[in-house]
Amino acid sequence: MNKTLGLAVSAVTLLMLASHSFAYDKKVSVSAIAGTTGFGADASWRFHKNLAVTARYTDGLDLDTDFDEDGVTYNADFEMKASSVKMDYFPFGGRFFLSAGIMMPDIEANVVGTPDNGSTYEFNNQEYPAAAIGSVVGTATVSDGTQPYVGLGWRSSHQSGLSFFSEFGVVATNVDVSLSTTNGFENSFPQLQQDIRAEEQSLKDDIDKLPVFPVAVLGVSYTF
Repeated sequence: MNKTLGLAVSAVTLLMLASHSFAYDKKVSVSAIAGTTGFGADASWRFHKNLAVTARYTDGLDLDTDFDEDGVTYNADFEMKASSVKMDYFPFGGRFFLSAGIMMPDIEANVVGTPDNGSTYEFNNQEYPAAAIGSVVGTATVSDGTQPYVGLGWRSSHQSGLSFFSEFGVVATNVDVSLSTTNGFENSFPQLQQDIRAEEQSLKDDIDKLPVFPVAVLGVSYTF
């Protein structure tokens, strides 16, 4: 009985010593950030020398760009925002980390198309007068919903104080394009409606050439 009790006490003592030897001074970092999905903030809890959990939100970045498709110039006004939750792995226990998690991006543009020659649209090799159609309007979505994210970066979350950090990664895209005419001309002409659907697919194929959207982040961080 005494031998059993002694072994139990010894085991508990060893567990306590092991727990103490592996104890880590947990840190919390808060950051102001700017990047390819906008401006915002994140919070990171480094609960182990090799692991941290980070939550982030960005918004407020607009990008106005033009692109051509079959004689039609499309003006796209992109609005970008995103939130994410991810696990950061610090393989060497220092600043460098690898990251994986989920991102909820909302990267979408309002689109307006006008013919290059000013008078005739060409959709799916069919010509239509601009005077009858008006403008072509719609939306182009690059990524939305919940998407996987992977990245890498550098953050001094193991040391208290002020520091800079950076992160680079990719999030999966989910491209969709929706077009219509300002005059609703396609509602009376099924052939035009079919040709506009073909134009949507052509635009989608062009946008979808890259299956991921690049995420680059720079920030100022304070670790408590």
